[in-house]
Amino acid sequence: MKETLHYCLISLGWICVVLGVIGIFLPLLPTTPFILLAAWCFAKSSPRFHHWLISHPKLGPIIHTWQSGEGISRGLRNRVLAVMWASMLLSMWIVGKWWSIALLSSIGIAVSIYIFRQPIAVEDVEDIKGAKDNEKVTLAQQGEK
Repeated sequence: MKETLHYCLISLGWICVVLGVIGIFLPLLPTTPFILLAAWCFAKSSPRFHHWLISHPKLGPIIHTWQSGEGISRGLRNRVLAVMWASMLLSMWIVGKWWSIALLSSIGIAVSIYIFRQPIAVEDVEDIKGAKDNEKVTLAQQGEK
């Protein structure tokens, strides 16, 4: 049973890596969640694949940023929100049913609140007046300053 789980986690990890790489080129498919899930799968099943993923020059920084809690940059946050709402509005328009509009609006609001509560990356924190070098400032706190 343990060996089966081991191979399932490795397979799921590689599927997530493939989907994450495809997500780099397709704007509606997210990259980060798939890469983070792949890192988790590899951490539980294969130290060799986990090391490869975290030391990869393009995919490794995604995992490092998440694990260190450094936050996201303002530019990335704005792009994420713009693409998310554009795709949700397009989906609402295409489906055109009241339940899809209500569901997608609720999901969009919840995800937007979550993204706005994430800390700003260190390079952006230095731009905020009065912020210390290593201080993490959420966007809600930024509004208070």
